[in-house]
Amino acid sequence: MLKFALLQVLFLAAAATSVVVVEGFFAVAPTNSPKRRFGIASKIQATSADIFLTEAEVAARAAAAADDYDDDLSTVDVMEIKRRLLDLVPRMMGTDEEYRQVEAYVNTLEERFTPVQTLQFFNMATAGEWQLLFSTNLSGMPKPNTFRLRELLQRVEANNFNGTICNEATWDLSQDENGIFDASGTFAVKCSYTINQGARMVVDLDDHVLELAKGSAVPKDVQGLVGLLHRAIPKELFDPNDHAMDTTYLDGDLRIVRMTGPRLEGVRDIFIRRGSMEINPV
Repeated sequence: MLKFALLQVLFLAAAATSVVVVEGFFAVAPTNSPKRRFGIASKIQATSADIFLTEAEVAARAAAAADDYDDDLSTVDVMEIKRRLLDLVPRMMGTDEEYRQVEAYVNTLEERFTPVQTLQFFNMATAGEWQLLFSTNLSGMPKPNTFRLRELLQRVEANNFNGTICNEATWDLSQDENGIFDASGTFAVKCSYTINQGARMVVDLDDHVLELAKGSAVPKDVQGLVGLLHRAIPKELFDPNDHAMDTTYLDGDLRIVRMTGPRLEGVRDIFIRRGSMEINPV
């Protein structure tokens, strides 16, 4: 069973505030593929909305994704590449062609990105709430009929050369055979960071906090729930010790981060600023 250095379990079913549920979407893929430098393998998991797609709908999505693909991105401007990336990721069906597209888009954005020159501007640009859109470090959502993540956020608070990061997952759990998700809440991974080597964020884990939403049933198996969260949340967000984050692309509403360190070298996460745009997986 997974062990934590610090884990607080706060049962606040009668609390005055409740979790505001926002239907989110993120695509995920493992990093152990030997095929590509970007480390994207050949399958992803989507939200429960995709479970009931017909074969025709799957084919239509794949065809639509292929329409925008261009082997030569040298003449395509950055904003168009960004548009294609944000259009493709939410409706990915897991084909090799789609992964090649994501890899090409991300690599091109990173190559053309001019790093922020001042710490003050970097702090201002990175601060706030970022919704995870894509990760290369997760194999899939466990037990979708009994457990689901509705949203996965990264909240950054900057203070000169230091700051805090909170990775927060909003979850639902079904504990009986009728399929009703009777338990819900948030799981927060609280961290601190220091700025090193320009804009590299060296991260230290401070705490894990599991909190129930107002009116939620109390989970019968708390350790089992934590195990599900461990499988569902990318490792760099669940256990960020011994790694640092390099920001390889950043603008007002898109942020691409590359991990460096002994356990997570080369992992990429793609975030969008919460509330800045609507991502439609259909």
